[in-house]
Amino acid sequence: MSRLALVTAIASAGQDDDLSPLLAACLARGLRAEIRAWDDPSVAWARYDAVLLRSPWDYSARYGEFLAWCERVDAASRLLNPWPVLRWNSDKRYLADLAARGVPVVPTAFVGADGDPLPALQEFLAAHADAEEFVVKPTVSAGSRDTQRYARAQEFAAANHLARLLDEGRDAMLQPYLAAVDRDGETALIHFNGGFSHAIRKGAMLQREDALNLRAVERIAAREAGEDERTVALHALNAASARLDLEEPLAYARVDLIRDAQGRPQVLELELCEPSLFFAHAPGSAERFAQVLDELLATSGAG
Repeated sequence: MSRLALVTAIASAGQDDDLSPLLAACLARGLRAEIRAWDDPSVAWARYDAVLLRSPWDYSARYGEFLAWCERVDAASRLLNPWPVLRWNSDKRYLADLAARGVPVVPTAFVGADGDPLPALQEFLAAHADAEEFVVKPTVSAGSRDTQRYARAQEFAAANHLARLLDEGRDAMLQPYLAAVDRDGETALIHFNGGFSHAIRKGAMLQREDALNLRAVERIAAREAGEDERTVALHALNAASARLDLEEPLAYARVDLIRDAQGRPQVLELELCEPSLFFAHAPGSAERFAQVLDELLATSGAG
């Protein structure tokens, strides 16, 4: 029997709604799945045939430690998704790689830790004169942590936010706030083994009066993805595979899209590291994913 670790974090215990249905689906297929925390030093990762990241949601605050852990586990077991994918995707600078390959991405300006906050922000605002609102966030983050929405009139407050991130040695990013999300929400398209599984709608999460928090409250519902959304999602996945020179489809992926003022879907995030997969909103999806995992382990000769 193949042995599979479903990875969470000590701080995320009990917060991942996907873990219970996935654990049950894996066990039903004869996979010996066990929930383990990435930051539990007592775990012997080499004992597992595969290690599947699910909810190590504190990684952004312990980024160097997390990357070192991923590299160690990759040497001891089979990491899903693979280590090069996790390393690339855990920093949102990957959006520049997607845009360079023609993927429609929410316009993004990156500010390095050695940048000058106010001039960088003013340059961004000048380049996006039509944007009534904008977003400041770190390039390494999870669950909207340290992410904030601002009006143009809040330039100095936004520059202070940007300065705090840079002073902490963190790179940051600036994006126009696409107002269509307040009406239509985001569409998140989930794929297993390169194939589309299901989609959900996420309500707008960022309010200007929100305090910065660890994980913003998500309002989720099932959604039928449009053909244009599915096309853009596939484009993003193909671009990522080409950028990383992948020989096999990704075990799991989630593509988050928002429509722009012209109604065109734009990639907000390509989640290949630790995304929620929203099994509760798509009956049978946990079982489909467990089948993919079973087949991956079988073809690798595990068990």
